[in-house]
Amino acid sequence: MLIHSVYFWLKPNLTSEEVDGFWNGVLSLLAISSVASGYVGKPADTEKRVIIDDSYDCALIVLFDNREAHDAYQVDAIHDTFRELSHLWDRVQIYDSNVSSR
Repeated sequence: MLIHSVYFWLKPNLTSEEVDGFWNGVLSLLAISSVASGYVGKPADTEKRVIIDDSYDCALIVLFDNREAHDAYQVDAIHDTFRELSHLWDRVQIYDSNVSSR
């Protein structure tokens, strides 16, 4: 299993329509057929500690059964359409992880 963790920092001063468009777009990624499961959310209201980064606006966590499913997601038309919204964020950070049996 491969975990694709994506964090977005939206541009300040977006209109409510632009923000809604972003959230609709990121949610659309979960409909891609190669996605085993996925989650979209905002930073949790947990205890503030130096080691916690809650500066992002949106977290996208997508699970794939294997690398091939991840690669299919990357070239899917829905993903390509979502990339057209890149003008709405200042920063995106991605962490891909393989699930270990340990």
